[in-house]
Amino acid sequence: QVQLVESGGGLVQPGGSLRLSCAASGSISRIAHMGWYRQAPGKQRELVATIISGGPTNYADSVKGRFTISRDNAKNTLYLQMNSLKPEDTAVYYCHARSIYVNDYWGQGTQVTVSS
Repeated sequence: QVQLVESGGGLVQPGGSLRLSCAASGSISRIAHMGWYRQAPGKQRELVATIISGGPTNYADSVKGRFTISRDNAKNTLYLQMNSLKPEDTAVYYCHARSIYVNDYWGQGTQVTVSS
């Protein structure tokens, strides 16, 4: 089992920045890759960014050049640095982990609101 706890969400003005964190615990060694997803009201959950053990990253087109995903293995923590935030980035952001056995784990989510 893997437990994920997100933090760092909040209210920010357009053009501002936030950094989300996701602390992982449990069977950390069995995690194959991690990522961030988001879900806006009335919309389906969508991929934001993923990172594979060893470093390769992938981003949704809508956040490329603005968001950066990173992972600190020593702290068992996943990050999402979000810059140049737009109102359309408003959503609940979820941390995700997939194990080497293809089990999916989700955090409880953290709200990000971009508004003036």
